[in-house]
Amino acid sequence: MNIIEFHIEGGIEFMSVLFLLLLAVIATSILTVKNKADKSKADKWLKISQEIALFALVFGVLGQFVGLLAGFQAIEEAGEISQGILAGGLKISSYVTVYGIFIFLLAKLFKIGFQITKK
Repeated sequence: MNIIEFHIEGGIEFMSVLFLLLLAVIATSILTVKNKADKSKADKWLKISQEIALFALVFGVLGQFVGLLAGFQAIEEAGEISQGILAGGLKISSYVTVYGIFIFLLAKLFKIGFQITKK
């Protein structure tokens, strides 16, 4: 599965916003490094990066809950369904959360790396 299929399968609405948040984390991380000489600016951009990453994590969890609610509504309307279909739906609803966690961890790794090299 390529990245475009991953975005479409995970739900284009939530995955697109998370992609934009990923770009924002990358941009603010670059600005942190660029302003490394000015401690106050670097700290400001690092804090913004971390806040965006936390938002991405929470947004990913929200995306999963919205997907689960829609899935449960469809199950309720359909009546009985197979375990395979249920497992597939749960897997797809997890894509958004995994993407949000990835963005969060990427920003945290950057913060750790920046703080190690800062001194």
